[in-house]
Amino acid sequence: SSLLESRIRLNEDSTIIPKSLSMMGRIVTALMCIPLGIVFGDERASIRANPIRKVVTMLQKMQARVQEEAKKEEALFEKFMCYCKTAGGDLEAAMTEAKNKLGSLEAAIKSAKERKIQTEADLKEHMTSRVEAKEAMAAATALREKEAAAFAAEKEEADTNLAPLAKA
Repeated sequence: SSLLESRIRLNEDSTIIPKSLSMMGRIVTALMCIPLGIVFGDERASIRANPIRKVVTMLQKMQARVQEEAKKEEALFEKFMCYCKTAGGDLEAAMTEAKNKLGSLEAAIKSAKERKIQTEADLKEHMTSRVEAKEAMAAATALREKEAAAFAAEKEEADTNLAPLAKA
């Protein structure tokens, strides 16, 4: 009992505190070596690692991954919120501009319809005058052919009458 009393003492709340820190130093050193073996890739140390330590490490990695994802999502959220704030004004400006253009577009459509009607009327008129021109060309051609035939007959008669005179 005296040997035990020389090695430990009781605290006020009845917890045991070792009198020599060499034992505590060995425990701390042993606990520090376990994670160092994992960090430096010592497979034997990771195999012998405490299962609780493995779980803690896994949870820390998960926590880091979740924090990265949270930062990315926060950046996306901020970008979206910025878009929402600025897009409303842009959309209203676009709507106002579209309403202002509406009157001029209606006038342009009406003008285009009138031009189409006028163009169709002009086309119909030109088609009629084309047919009339073709008929006039045919009549003129027939008249020229008739006159050419009459001239040829007259010339032949004149040539026949002049031929005996030229011999005399």
